[in-house]
Amino acid sequence: MPLLDALPLAASASNLLAAREQMAFTLGFHIVLSCLGVALPATILIANWIGLKKGDEAALELAKRWSKAMAVTFAVGAVTGTVLTFEFGLLWPHFEERFGAAFGVAFAIEGIFFFLEAIFLAIYIYGWKRLSPWAHFWSGMPMVITGIGGAFSVVAANSWMNQPQGFTLDAAGKVVDVEPLKVLINPATGYEVPHMILAAYMVVGFLVASIYAVGMLKGRRDRLHRLGLLIPLTIGLIATPIQLFVGDTAARAVADHQPAKFAGMECIQETGGHQTEYVGGICTHDGVKAAIPIPDLDSFLVGFSPSAKVIGLNDIPADERPPANTLLHLAFDTMVGIGTALLFLGLWLAWSWWKKRDIPKTPWFLRAVAVSGAGAILALWCGWIVTEVGRQPWIVQGYMRTEEAVTEASGIWFSFGLVLVVYAVLGGVAIAVLRGMSRRWREQGAEPEAEGPYAPQAGATS
Repeated sequence: MPLLDALPLAASASNLLAAREQMAFTLGFHIVLSCLGVALPATILIANWIGLKKGDEAALELAKRWSKAMAVTFAVGAVTGTVLTFEFGLLWPHFEERFGAAFGVAFAIEGIFFFLEAIFLAIYIYGWKRLSPWAHFWSGMPMVITGIGGAFSVVAANSWMNQPQGFTLDAAGKVVDVEPLKVLINPATGYEVPHMILAAYMVVGFLVASIYAVGMLKGRRDRLHRLGLLIPLTIGLIATPIQLFVGDTAARAVADHQPAKFAGMECIQETGGHQTEYVGGICTHDGVKAAIPIPDLDSFLVGFSPSAKVIGLNDIPADERPPANTLLHLAFDTMVGIGTALLFLGLWLAWSWWKKRDIPKTPWFLRAVAVSGAGAILALWCGWIVTEVGRQPWIVQGYMRTEEAVTEASGIWFSFGLVLVVYAVLGGVAIAVLRGMSRRWREQGAEPEAEGPYAPQAGATS
């Protein structure tokens, strides 16, 4: 009998792990595509504007090529986003059942923004050679607005999970009296939303620039490659210092409103002042091992004073402490470390541009840009590890534990395996299509089409 009694608990634990792993994988895949949907439209339009304002055919060619690449990533993102939507109901049915009336409004709004962006992306791509130059440029502007609006809606839902408000629970535990504005504009929205939008612009800026940096390292030093590097790289480098400021503000807000998350990511065991900041290391009950200690810095960053009090894990109930503190701590350090490295990359470019009106001549600069795209994506993933792992064991902070939300259905490990296969095929096809497009563009060479991107096609109407 004891063994039989333990079987449901084992099945529940297995489901929880499988659901977490599947959600983490699909979110990690989709979030990179989401960043492209948020920030690539602005990158395209900046190139388009330069091309129109300065008569720069290379800039117009970049805008045209990037818009075609975005069509591919947007299509893949539509598939992976749909999978995530179904996963909320399939993997976490009790979460949907209990709190769907509250946070569902954010996803409804996101759906509207998504379809609007799809419509205007189609108009923009179709408009090459069919619309007048400036009419075509302005037809793409709604993509920028809808991309940011979609990001706001989704991240507002996640912010609400971290600091829920705008609803009442009746005696039966059912959500009533929902106030949509309070759900969307919760205390965490103010720092999570700009943090994610800036992250999207950093990912797109450094990722696109890294592609052209690789090309320049291979000897392609034409104007198209220089602009292909400078336009997105400038966007990423402008976003970076703003992101570091927003991230610093967010960390202090987390220390105030989610002390368990902050204590976990900083490996703070005992409440008190004069808290040491540890760079790297392994979190243990006896302190942080194999780390670089910086005395008093943690307290200073939280309260601008070495004696500022920071809550430690000893004041958090054992069953409410986040798991995997070493993972949480290293993810946070990696995110901050990469952001700092990208800031120095920006200073390097700014110094060279101020002195010589040119990028640094050394190949090491191009090598640094070439790896910056992967670094930005890694920092993005680490940021979401901090956000999601740090909130555990809660799926809705203070109201519902993650283990209470997971499905009891069998076969979750099978569905996870199936998702891995499907996403591998989907990702492989997307990469193959993008590489094929890139190959055709290389064969075409750096020169844009002879008739120009706004020359009318035969039979086309303007």
